[in-house]
Amino acid sequence: MKFDDVTRQSLLYDFYGELLTQRQKEVMELYNEENLSLAEIAEEFGISRQGVHDALHKAQKALEEYERKLGLVERFSATREAIGNISAEIDGAISMAAAEDNVAGKLRHIRSEIEQLEI
Repeated sequence: MKFDDVTRQSLLYDFYGELLTQRQKEVMELYNEENLSLAEIAEEFGISRQGVHDALHKAQKALEEYERKLGLVERFSATREAIGNISAEIDGAISMAAAEDNVAGKLRHIRSEIEQLEI
């Protein structure tokens, strides 16, 4: 499962944001969550627009480096995909086992357990 750039940056921030400096977190939040422009953020912090751009770039680079080393977002993505595949397989097995109430009931129970794990 591939994430577009915005989704990927958001996931990286969700997983690793606490590892950034306070200033990097603030700049990223204002830019990504509050949708402020570079100029607006620069005015907020009393720095240049280029300074904001550099801070964002450094923060994004740090997040990518954390992912390169730890791989949590990639594992999260693989887990979500695996859960989806397992869920689809269980749906198929439930349909095939509909005549066998005992098997179908057990498969439904397994499916409900997996749904509780979904992220």
